Amino acid sequence: MTRWWVNPAGHGIVAGADDTSLRDNQVTGANRAGATATYGIAVVPCVSQPPSAAPMGGNMRTGVYLAHPRPGSFNHAVFGAVVEELRGRGVDVVAHDLCAEGFDPSLTARETGTVEAASPAHDPQVASHRAEVADLDALVFIHPNWWGMPPAVLTGWVQRVLAPGVAYKLGAAEGEPAGLLKATRALVLNTSDTPADREEREFGDPLHNVWAACVLPYVGIREVRRIVFRTVTDSSGEERAAWLEQARRHAASLLEREDPDR
Repeated sequence: MTRWWVNPAGHGIVAGADDTSLRDNQVTGANRAGATATYGIAVVPCVSQPPSAAPMGGNMRTGVYLAHPRPGSFNHAVFGAVVEELRGRGVDVVAHDLCAEGFDPSLTARETGTVEAASPAHDPQVASHRAEVADLDALVFIHPNWWGMPPAVLTGWVQRVLAPGVAYKLGAAEGEPAGLLKATRALVLNTSDTPADREEREFGDPLHNVWAACVLPYVGIREVRRIVFRTVTDSSGEERAAWLEQARRHAASLLEREDPDR
């Protein structure tokens, strides 16, 4: 069963648990476990708690972001399935294929501030994304695990769009951030060719830390679910079809209180 996890210290919700064990990341009935959330050097245990109600159907605006440069990739199929599922349920979906749109991930010198509110973006695409993300109720990120990181285009999107004064504010450089985003939920869908046990044992699942401990709680998103489809390269058509159905279920769960795997 996939669960929503809440940090009892109030730092946000981290990834879901599974049907078998907290180490199992396979999608054959199991999803990435999030038994702890790491903030700096403190490790905070998490307990399961149902998410709060979310806006339903036509009252909900969701941004879906794809970061994969190759048309026809499995990530593109996941993107298409998620967008179709949400729109079919009446959600106002803002869909972005960041590579196809030519989003420039290069942070400029004037965009490197972290405390004072960012000045208006000179890049009209960045300005548009900043205005858009501030008005979303939920976010979905779809990308592969490359070197334990999101692809560069999505890393640059985070750095350029989730800017101070847009997505968070700081009273001082060493202070605690206050999230500014309206969105309270996020879904992260990843693909990987690294077996789950090796990912956890050798690398510590860095993408889990990027999204569930670093980026999303920082901007005020309290509920995060992360699903990993693996291993993709040697998967069968039947496995991929099942993963697409699972992606649809988790996208639909952004509208609901109930766990999609129950």
